[in-house]
This record gives sequence, structure tokens and C-alpha cells, in this order.
Amino acid sequence: MNRRAGRAGHTDWCGRDHRCNLGEHRSEEIVVDIAGHARAVLVRVRTAAGRDHAEVRVRVALAPGEVAARRQLVGLLGDLRQAVTRAAIVARPRPGRAAG
Repeated sequence: MNRRAGRAGHTDWCGRDHRCNLGEHRSEEIVVDIAGHARAVLVRVRTAAGRDHAEVRVRVALAPGEVAARRQLVGLLGDLRQAVTRAAIVARPRPGRAAG
């Protein structure tokens, strides 16, 4: 994929508008919406230093009871930990290979 394109060093995926500020480039939001239950928003970000990141916001409707809500939060945190760990491991270069 061509990582640099257009004016001012914008990438192919960059939103090229007010989202780009302070040297960052930000993609348009990718939204997963389960009406009334959950919503996740993903944005790809390239910092001024040139490092790419995924920024994820998640909103999940919690159960009305405290015990059930806490159970949901524990499960959600466990799932997020697993997802972040998996992404970090994939991003780390394997021994004997150059980072790409």
C-alpha cells in the first residue's frame, strides 16, 4: 500500500480534514453499531513521529443490576486485554526479522 500520497504527506487512508492536527494524520471513523446495545469506533492514527496506531472506543450497555453489570465489565476487560495483547504480539518483530 502506498503509505504517502497527496499534499502535506497525507496517507491513502487519511481523512485529510480537521481530523489531521498537531502533526497527526487520522482516518475516517469505522463504526460498528449494535443499536441499543453496543458501539465501537476505530480510527487509524499516524503520529508526527511516523508511528501508526489504532484508536478504539467502545460503549456497551450495562445490565441494570450491579452484580450483572460488574460481571459484564470483568468480561469486557478480559476480552480487551486479550485483544490488545494479541495486537501487540503481532506488531512485535520476530527474532531474525527486520521490523516492517
